Amino acid sequence: MAELLSNSHNDETIEVQRPLEVLEVETPEVRAAARRQVALVEGSAPHLSQETRNLLRDRLRIVATLLFFGFAVFLLRALWSWDQYAVGPHAVVFYGHVAVTLLLALMAQRLCAHCDFMLHRLRLAELLIIGSPAAFFVLANYHRLLQAATMPEGHAYVPQIVAPWILLIFCYAMFIPNTWRRAAIVLSLMGLAPMAVMALAHVRSPEFSRLCHMQAFHETLMEQFLMLGLTVFTATIGVKTIGSLRREAFTARQLGQYRLGKLLGSGGMGEVYLAEHEMMKRPCAIKIIRPEKAGDPRTLARFEREVRATAKLSHWNSIDIYDYGRTDEGTFYYVMEFLPGHNLGELVERDGPLPPARIVFLMKQVCDALAEAHRQGLVHRDIKPANIYCAYRGGQFDVAKLLDFGLAKPLTGVQDSGLTQEGSIAGSPQFMSPEQATSSNTVDARSDIYSLGAVMYFLATGLPPFDYPQPIKVLVAHVSEKPTPPGNLVLDLPLELDALILRCLEKRPEDRFQSAEALRQALDAVPVDPPWSSTLAAQWWQEHGCPERKALAAAAIEMAAV
Repeated sequence: MAELLSNSHNDETIEVQRPLEVLEVETPEVRAAARRQVALVEGSAPHLSQETRNLLRDRLRIVATLLFFGFAVFLLRALWSWDQYAVGPHAVVFYGHVAVTLLLALMAQRLCAHCDFMLHRLRLAELLIIGSPAAFFVLANYHRLLQAATMPEGHAYVPQIVAPWILLIFCYAMFIPNTWRRAAIVLSLMGLAPMAVMALAHVRSPEFSRLCHMQAFHETLMEQFLMLGLTVFTATIGVKTIGSLRREAFTARQLGQYRLGKLLGSGGMGEVYLAEHEMMKRPCAIKIIRPEKAGDPRTLARFEREVRATAKLSHWNSIDIYDYGRTDEGTFYYVMEFLPGHNLGELVERDGPLPPARIVFLMKQVCDALAEAHRQGLVHRDIKPANIYCAYRGGQFDVAKLLDFGLAKPLTGVQDSGLTQEGSIAGSPQFMSPEQATSSNTVDARSDIYSLGAVMYFLATGLPPFDYPQPIKVLVAHVSEKPTPPGNLVLDLPLELDALILRCLEKRPEDRFQSAEALRQALDAVPVDPPWSSTLAAQWWQEHGCPERKALAAAAIEMAAV
């Protein structure tokens, strides 16, 4: 069986899996694509992970600090000779020097050790930290070349212009986590910059053009550019070597008896890794609490509550918990089953609203899982499309799995221990019940019924019940507005399903279905022809499958066979 896990805490993850006979993965093209795709899944390679984003942030801060001190030292020298550097033809270089020094200081200060930045922001910081010195070097090189060319006859000389570039190239190669191909492009641009400056000076300055015809100029120029070319080549090889070592370290990490692999995704509290039990060779998923939150007692307590709440559940449609622990270094983790499939939010985003028969088929399974949780005194409180998976399990497609009990709260008998602060709102605004939206203490199992109704509304129409851009407007709408009947948006929606969804979305809990079992019985009564089945689901995946997803599933097969 092929299995590939989608992160249970991230709405944007996309993975899929199908059995070998359906995928037809025996073709050489698919297997070759699979080997490439293993490293292309979001978070599957070190350069995309949260861990490496933190590393990139720290390295950028180091580079900004080092370059700042370097520029500051030379700025002090320029200030010491104010009349020579700050006035006259050199003034533009001086003030450019001041601007770059201040920018580097600002970047070093903004990239704080405990700040979390998205990758695009870190790349912008990289552009500023490396690009601003490069721009200054272009300006300084140009003025230095013109100065050398305008010296009195007999005193003209070829200035040394590659030294600062060599320093910048090695700073980039040593400190910035990168792929060697991307590094080669950036480093090559740095290597070509002095040549571009020289070409510009040759075109714009007759004095420099005459200097270019000197034999001594040609020899000196050749030495400088050979040195610069070797620097770019050496730095690129260094980046590739460092990257290989990092990848080996990334895939060789151990957490107890589990060997960690790809980072599959991250959520509010932790990160989810693909892993394998060393002895049983069973693929699994490990959720690890984020290091920056390890010292927060509230987060640790909620993490532990999620584990204990989920571990109590044994229903086929709830995710299985295998293990829970804490390492000697203080890292908290729990191990869960390795889920193949899509979350429902992704399914709608990619393929549009689901057929009514499929909605009924999936939601009946979710009701079964919820019924067990409610019998055990747990309210989920965070039911949303991202927390319901459409999986392949036990030889069947479209097995619904209910995940993420991180906000689960006991109905009776156990205090919340302050894990949800008084007056705070916990949950996802677009799928939140009115009781949750108003921070009511009367949240019970019927709140989950409302959220499940909001999920069904989304599956049927492709839109949440209240589609406002501002979360506060969504919360107010849950309390005070009636949703547009989904049947008004989807003409072929059965009247019974339309009425069922609207009953789930009643404002007063007593007007909704009073239990998951009652909702399940109502779903049984919805007329769908033909009814959905795992066989129809298999046919759907076969018809809508894409080569990339087949390649990902094939990669999982190859990984499991190792």
